[in-house]
Amino acid sequence: MRRRVSITTAAVVLAAVAGCGSDGADGAEGTGVEDTTLTVYAASSLTATFEQIGEEFEASHDGVEVELNFAGSSDLVAQLQEGAPADVFASADEANMEKLTAEGLEGADPVTFASNTLEIAVPPGNPAGVQGLDDLAGDDVNLVICAPEVPCGAATQKVAESAGVELSPVSEEQSVTDVLAKVTTGEADAGLVYVTDVIAAGEDVEGVEFPESSSAVNVYPVATLADSENADLAQEFVDLVLAEGGQSILQDAGFAQAP
Repeated sequence: MRRRVSITTAAVVLAAVAGCGSDGADGAEGTGVEDTTLTVYAASSLTATFEQIGEEFEASHDGVEVELNFAGSSDLVAQLQEGAPADVFASADEANMEKLTAEGLEGADPVTFASNTLEIAVPPGNPAGVQGLDDLAGDDVNLVICAPEVPCGAATQKVAESAGVELSPVSEEQSVTDVLAKVTTGEADAGLVYVTDVIAAGEDVEGVEFPESSSAVNVYPVATLADSENADLAQEFVDLVLAEGGQSILQDAGFAQAP
């Protein structure tokens, strides 16, 4: 799913008109500013926060549009390995970032910027009466989780194994947002998602905390990409994620600081 942040049709038209009057120079007349697209691949659990960070980045960089591509981290890595053009990659776990660095696709060493833990999401009113992780093992609960290759799925497996609970989900999804969607639409009685997803969903779901979640803390790394055509801008975006402003956005959304 691709999302473009903070650029309007009117802005495009104005930029084009300005370009026509600048003797062939790109961007606004006399400014020397070129229109640039910075492509950021980010885990789906970062959707709301990276949209905000992208808007802040655009506000401080004239002529720059941040294009955000959100999906499961494993899907994003696969796209990058196949040559998809991008400038920055933010993963929901270190394992998928390691897949990227193993092939030398990073432009600089990855840096961790946040962490996240699992929480049980249930529909409003909690009709299945889920009170903890043990309740998810029952045949009478329609459970949805992430696929094992996805960070939230790997965390789910680790939590279940640590607690000695055998889960029997009715489906395994390719991103945490897909799991959440199954719960919000009433297709599932419960789903294992991140704390941040429960917060973002607001009144559409209820969250059920469980102590076993501490056995699987997902750490989020971010890195510029080696084939970026905008290396300096890519590094500036990473710097914003790590800076006080970016960290404040993440923590307001429920992310914890990177360990």
